[in-house]
Amino acid sequence: MDMERKQSELIDHFVKRATAVDAAAPLADLILEATAHPSLFAFSEILSVPDLAKLKGTQYASSLYVLRLFACGTWSDYKCNAGSLPALVPDQVRKLKQLTVLTLAETEKVLPYDQLMEELDVSNVRELEDFLINECMYAGIVRGKLDQLRRCFEVQFAAGRDLRPEQLDNMIQTLSDWLGTSDSLLHLIQEKIKWADIMSETNKKHKKEIEDKVEEVKKSLKADLDLRGHEESFSESGGMMDYEEDRVRPKRRRQPMHKEG
Repeated sequence: MDMERKQSELIDHFVKRATAVDAAAPLADLILEATAHPSLFAFSEILSVPDLAKLKGTQYASSLYVLRLFACGTWSDYKCNAGSLPALVPDQVRKLKQLTVLTLAETEKVLPYDQLMEELDVSNVRELEDFLINECMYAGIVRGKLDQLRRCFEVQFAAGRDLRPEQLDNMIQTLSDWLGTSDSLLHLIQEKIKWADIMSETNKKHKKEIEDKVEEVKKSLKADLDLRGHEESFSESGGMMDYEEDRVRPKRRRQPMHKEG
């Protein structure tokens, strides 16, 4: 089963369960289960379930913040607010650190080891590389190359996270800009097509004019050749006629000359 399909099935599973729960305590337990699940990395659909509003104003209200944290936060965000949040179980800690790597890979494709160790609270390179290999690459959420010489992780692929509100605004603006650019490009293409059609018609007309002129020249040459041939034939026939007339015309006899006595 591919990762996207598995994600979709898990999301659907937890959304249905969250919709069916009508008490705060079971909802908090469900959030813990979802955020600790080793194969679930998207939480916005679960966060949008209306029944989660039941957690507000209860002793489990912090569970809702934890779910928001897993949707678009990082390990550093948790550490900054750890005093007001419930302690995370080891599976949640690992999950939030995995999500942190995804967040870093959104904007940078070369992640320095020093930055990763600081963001993930890892004390040495061996521990960091083990985490990247075993918990990230083997999990299928990232692909890349560990460069020990340059002390960095070169990201080739990273799974997407849930969008943060500010990212949604940026995405809308980006799509709007793309739409404007596409409209301008489409208009330019249409103008080019129109110009090409006009040039095609002009070329066809010019070709027709040339063909007509060539045809006229051909006809003129043919008429001239026919006329010359007729004249030559007439001339030859006239000469033969004169010869024939001379040949059949009777010759006059000479009168004998008489001698005078």
